Amino acid sequence: MPHEGHRERLRKKFLKYGADGLEKHEMLELLLFFSVPRKNTNEIAHALINRFGSFSNVFDSPVDQIKQVDGVGDSSTFLIKLIPELCRIYMEDKSNKSKKIIDFKDIQNIIRMKFIGRNEENFVLTLMDKKMKLLFLDTIRQGSINNVDIYLDKIISLCKNHNAKFAIIAHNHPSGDALPSVNDIHTTKNIRHALNQIDVKLLDHIIVTTNNISSLADTILREELFDY
Repeated sequence: MPHEGHRERLRKKFLKYGADGLEKHEMLELLLFFSVPRKNTNEIAHALINRFGSFSNVFDSPVDQIKQVDGVGDSSTFLIKLIPELCRIYMEDKSNKSKKIIDFKDIQNIIRMKFIGRNEENFVLTLMDKKMKLLFLDTIRQGSINNVDIYLDKIISLCKNHNAKFAIIAHNHPSGDALPSVNDIHTTKNIRHALNQIDVKLLDHIIVTTNNISSLADTILREELFDY
């Protein structure tokens, strides 16, 4: 098999030193061993990174664009897109705080994990009881949050089912701009008003991007948007 000796050396290098002992293209090359049995994955790994600009961008790129890279087929594309999802689930499970009292200062990091590998807009709801025990934290909608009425009933239903007293909403901006839009502010007001009707206090609306996170409760909009 072509490059068999190289593959075995790279495997041993990883087992001895871990990811810290490999270059980023070598990590991608190693991953592609599982989907490309007979080609030089070194060349494919370099082509992917050159095409998308960085190691992380490879995994965040759309499926149709990944497939355009020479040597990348359906199996490799599937494997590449699987990695961010595995990372997200791993991080969520690693920091699982279910049924534990959470520090409000830590909630941003917990919520941020929900957006790992997300290239489309997602809406995440976090619910807590009166002692700030985490009751629910999950994605409840994928796609634009422009039509808040579509899922407002679901938010109310979840609050009632979990007997929640506090809520935090969050969504991501795939564009990379963490500043709240006019629609984000309007959505926050609508949800706060609806939650007030069932005696649930909205604590924050968090906006997540790849490199930044914005808390509306930490801005000058705090008094306008939240009841505390």
